[in-house]
Amino acid sequence: MNLSLDTKVIILILGIGYLFTLILIIAYKHGNTKNLTANTFILAKSTQTIAWFCMIFRGGDLEFLSISFANSLLFIGYTLEIIALLSLKQSLHKKAKSIYLVLTLLSIIGFHFILIFNNKENIRIAYCAFVNAVIYIPVYRMVFGKALTPLMRMIGSIYLLAAVACIVRGIVSTSTAYSTSFYTPGTYQMISLLSIYIFTNLGSIGFILLMKEKADDELIRFASYDDLTGTLNRRTFTENAKHYLMYHAKKRQSLTYILFDIDNFKRINDTFGHHIGDRVLQDLTMQIRQHLDKDDLFVRYGGDEFGILLPGKDVPESDKLAEQIKLSPNGAIVRGLPVTYTISIGIITLIPEHSTQLDMLYTYCDKALYKAKSNGRNGIFRSQIEELFELPR
Repeated sequence: MNLSLDTKVIILILGIGYLFTLILIIAYKHGNTKNLTANTFILAKSTQTIAWFCMIFRGGDLEFLSISFANSLLFIGYTLEIIALLSLKQSLHKKAKSIYLVLTLLSIIGFHFILIFNNKENIRIAYCAFVNAVIYIPVYRMVFGKALTPLMRMIGSIYLLAAVACIVRGIVSTSTAYSTSFYTPGTYQMISLLSIYIFTNLGSIGFILLMKEKADDELIRFASYDDLTGTLNRRTFTENAKHYLMYHAKKRQSLTYILFDIDNFKRINDTFGHHIGDRVLQDLTMQIRQHLDKDDLFVRYGGDEFGILLPGKDVPESDKLAEQIKLSPNGAIVRGLPVTYTISIGIITLIPEHSTQLDMLYTYCDKALYKAKSNGRNGIFRSQIEELFELPR
């Protein structure tokens, strides 16, 4: 068996490796055909797999398949792969994707200019290496961005390492006489192709793990948050509120509980339809969320009834916040709603005892809310239950 055959066998094995990783991803995605990000990654791996199988034809009558066609497919495949990865992180907008694809098209055109006017192997290798490095570099967002998981940083680091390897290969190809061709038998060939094989598997496995991580996060969100407004659901709010009550009872610190709903909400639904009612709920929660701290708990109990638990807020602080919340509906018409609306608020502030229960706070706040409505709506009423508890001075 000659060296040329050995090289082709190695590349064939590499192509088969790509094929198996592609099959693995398709099997994992089975039953979820509408996932655009997964479809993009599958398309990326498909084009890369075809490209590596085309490279087997180097040196024969179909050599153009292993140079022109194969490298063009690799440019496209690597671009789609990075688009899929960055889409998982949701850090790539539609316009950026278009720019990315245009740059890939220009890279393919540039490669063919080299084939026509300066078809030297080291120039081709350097060009492809630098282009691939540029394609990979945007993955730095998965390493140095905000709100990243350890898995994202690890996968991003692998791709950045690949970008560095491409740059080194490009520099060596243009500055030395050493051959960095995958078709030149030797230590470099074996290390390079083995590294590509490992990188391919790590990248594919990493993508699957990132998809699973995202799916798990979405399941947790669906189990914890209200679909329409993005506020906490009753179960999650109650669990967290109990912890706050115990903590503040132990530390002898104040907290505030607010209960509110939309005035005449049924009339809005009956007059304008439930889709407008849903938009009103979304508008209200969006406006209120701007006034809350990260530790505040915001819940939708159901319909148009909401609650907020404010840890550490005393009477003056909670009065100020309650007033801001009451004014949140202002400007609804400017924000595109066909109707104006107001809210009524019941509020209580206390230093809880170890026996203090959330249900009790809800009951007294509900009475305060009823009083606010009885006073003409669009107002705030503070519960007198504070007399039963020690208040901060």
